[in-house]
Amino acid sequence: MADFVFYKQLINHLDSAILVLNQDLTVRYLNPAAEALLQVSGRRCVGESVQHFFSDQFEERQTLQNSIEFEQAYTKREAQVRIMNAQEITLDYSVSPVEFDKTPCLLIEMHSRDRLMRISREEDLINTQATTQTLVRGMAHEIKNPLGGIRGSAQLLSRQLATDELKEFTQIIIDEVDRLRNLVDKMLGPNKLLEREATNIHEVLERIYHLINVETEQSILIERDYDPSIPEFLADKEQLIQVVLNITRNAMQALQPHHEQARQDAKITLKTRTIRQFTIGHTRHRLVLHLSIIDNGPGIPEAIRESLFYPMVSGRADGTGLGLSIAQSIINQHQGIIECDSESGRTEFSIYLPLELNLDDYQKRY
Repeated sequence: MADFVFYKQLINHLDSAILVLNQDLTVRYLNPAAEALLQVSGRRCVGESVQHFFSDQFEERQTLQNSIEFEQAYTKREAQVRIMNAQEITLDYSVSPVEFDKTPCLLIEMHSRDRLMRISREEDLINTQATTQTLVRGMAHEIKNPLGGIRGSAQLLSRQLATDELKEFTQIIIDEVDRLRNLVDKMLGPNKLLEREATNIHEVLERIYHLINVETEQSILIERDYDPSIPEFLADKEQLIQVVLNITRNAMQALQPHHEQARQDAKITLKTRTIRQFTIGHTRHRLVLHLSIIDNGPGIPEAIRESLFYPMVSGRADGTGLGLSIAQSIINQHQGIIECDSESGRTEFSIYLPLELNLDDYQKRY
């Protein structure tokens, strides 16, 4: 009995999702990793048919039946599986016939490909962001040096000119140089250290909610779907407001083409949840905030989806293309990341921020 408890504890702590089926393909056991992957409760699912998990998988059921009858193990790679809540996930899984108490069973070991692909995509995004920042800083240095010379020369020239009419031209030069320098500074992103303080994410979102309601005159429905159990965490509140406001305004503008009245069904959703054991880049975190900003607009043009967080990339004719690049930089400073998933009728920006960082950890790191 002691050995059984020990082995069960081992299986319960595995990252691999383990599902055990009886001979009639009903669920005998699933570990916590399988519960998280399939988004179900283990207690409720024991005794349920495998179809309870995998809808519309008749062919797969027959293959499982053959595996248990003929004692044949098999493996599937990158299988598309539609789970109970109609969400489609990508899995690698291995099926092995086993015996428990002299009864034939199937042991299914599952690995989410979605998670691995997302981690890979995040690493690429973080590396690209770092490379872009290095290039921008080098370019900014090369641009700002001659701009300083042009501005100084225009000021000296202005003193030598006799009439105000001629001085007006040198003032145009000075103003345009200042505008270019400001643009370059924006490309570089925030140039100050984070001022971390205990932050309640819902206070941030409530401020955004009221600002957008005022700007749109309540012509867009803003739905709030909050998880009240999310704890406070250390963050630069003002910079977080800047990030969320920028993304929400982008959603607002997508729902108001040419700044006209928004269509009747226009909606933005602000949603918060927590995720346990979540990887951002190379680091796995015990607890992570998942903040979603969702709109039902036309979606982001496919041509710019992959380069959305690069500087100077914008889907609007009047956009500077700096807002999302700066937002990503701010969230990266918080050890988090922003992702985007867009299609016609639904665009979701997901902000992931670690929540386990407490004051003692912060003081040790910084």
